[in-house]
Amino acid sequence: MATTVADPGRLIVLNKDEHTVTFLNCATGEALATLAVDRDPHEVAITPDGRTAYVVSSVGATVAVVDTASMTVRTSFGHPEFAFPHHVDFDADGHLWLASTLANKVFVFSVPDHACLAVIPTGQQASHMLAFTPDRRHVYVPNIRSNSLTPIDVATRRVEGRVLTGKGPEGVAVHPSGAFLYVAAQHEDQVQVISTRTHELIAREAVGSMPVRMAFSPDGRYAFVPNRYSKDLSVIATDRHREVKRIPIGIWPGGVVFEPTGRYAYVANNKTNDVSVIDVEALWEVARYRVGIHPDGIGYLPAS
Repeated sequence: MATTVADPGRLIVLNKDEHTVTFLNCATGEALATLAVDRDPHEVAITPDGRTAYVVSSVGATVAVVDTASMTVRTSFGHPEFAFPHHVDFDADGHLWLASTLANKVFVFSVPDHACLAVIPTGQQASHMLAFTPDRRHVYVPNIRSNSLTPIDVATRRVEGRVLTGKGPEGVAVHPSGAFLYVAAQHEDQVQVISTRTHELIAREAVGSMPVRMAFSPDGRYAFVPNRYSKDLSVIATDRHREVKRIPIGIWPGGVVFEPTGRYAYVANNKTNDVSVIDVEALWEVARYRVGIHPDGIGYLPAS
């Protein structure tokens, strides 16, 4: 599949089955470097300045600290209470938050010394991902086995009740407006729209089979939902919460990320060992880039 991708940035892609991280040139798909990390890397978070990537290895139960300029691993750290650590993201103060799926806890670490500031039990089962509101004052944690979301106040680090969802909530994201969030109920093949003010259900929409991730375009116009079993990407128009297109991509799509201008999105395909490049205006796959074995987590690095 030949095309010109007008994106000067880089991708960082996590290859779960070969325990590596690959840096890709977004314009050409060229692999710039491949780094060894701990076992089964799942998710990545990049500091706001773009200089550091935090790579979580779920089976190894460690977090690698990667220098994005030199594309080398600086160090790694863990915690004795980690049990399948998974998703990571940053709050407004630059603290690193981490959801540990089998511990059913959220951890908060200072950066760059990686001291543990808090351990927050969700009281739910399979606490897997994190979705911050745009102002970073609240974070939502989907609990796959409890069919719920756990809202947490970031400043106080207190759990603010429980929000019931459909079966198997996994992918979750808050709309750029902050007014609502989308959560993918993977065992019901649907996306649910929930008010962030009242936590009431606003709408629900059928998508492909086994939706596992979620990302909004930077302008908030679309939500992209990779569907693992149907091997496609659902595109939801957020002005009416309706699926407007389903784009065929690779096998077992997982992690999805938009570049900051919103022109392109990138989806890691777990079973075809590649990354789909999506033209957001055309709503179609325009390129496919080879990576390592079983890519899933994916992050974007703007050109410096």
